[in-house]
Amino acid sequence: MSDLPGEKRSTYVQSMFARIAGRYDLLNRLITMGQDVRWRKEVIRKVRLTSSSRLLDIGTGTGDLVREALAQNPGAGVVGADFTLEMMRVGQKKGRLNFAAADALHLPFQTSTFDGVVSGFLMRNVIDITLALEEQYRVLEKGGRVVILDTTRPQKNIFSPLIWIQLHIIIPTLGRIFTKFGEAYHYLPETTEDFVTAEELAERMSSAGFVRVGFRRLMFGTIAIHWGEK
Repeated sequence: MSDLPGEKRSTYVQSMFARIAGRYDLLNRLITMGQDVRWRKEVIRKVRLTSSSRLLDIGTGTGDLVREALAQNPGAGVVGADFTLEMMRVGQKKGRLNFAAADALHLPFQTSTFDGVVSGFLMRNVIDITLALEEQYRVLEKGGRVVILDTTRPQKNIFSPLIWIQLHIIIPTLGRIFTKFGEAYHYLPETTEDFVTAEELAERMSSAGFVRVGFRRLMFGTIAIHWGEK
């Protein structure tokens, strides 16, 4: 399903996340062995918020990055944006947050609105990586920071057999057990293997105008945190 063209893929992704919304957070904890919580803490630290900062979390899902931002900086103005309403509805059950319906390719915010833009597992799902990065650049203030947490195409190494087992056996099995839409947990590993490499995403960030771009690989090279400045 990761090879669906354009709007068909966008519609599929939206429908998929709507169907797994209720178990999405649980599966994240299981699949990453709880490491995604630590990764989100690092994302927020890297965006360098202050008590007066304005932060946008794109593809917010149930709002985990929004909550982490508010935990680290209670005075910050934080908005979580997503195009899957069901995910945000699940998130609101954990406590009211400032959510907005938004498409990552056409953000409904004025230019230079935010001091920071973050995302968690968004970029591998957008149908136009370049446009998504350009929109993030547009809504950032000069000097603002972008931080992206996502999967990345794994490099060949001694852990490759274990990574294959994780992607093609463990994750789909957990998806079948804990959701009624096991197909989603075949799609998600596919997007990990089909997504751009960490180096390629860094290059695209630079092409979109970001400076001081860097990244760090995590979890045997299957996850990366990227950052840059406007």
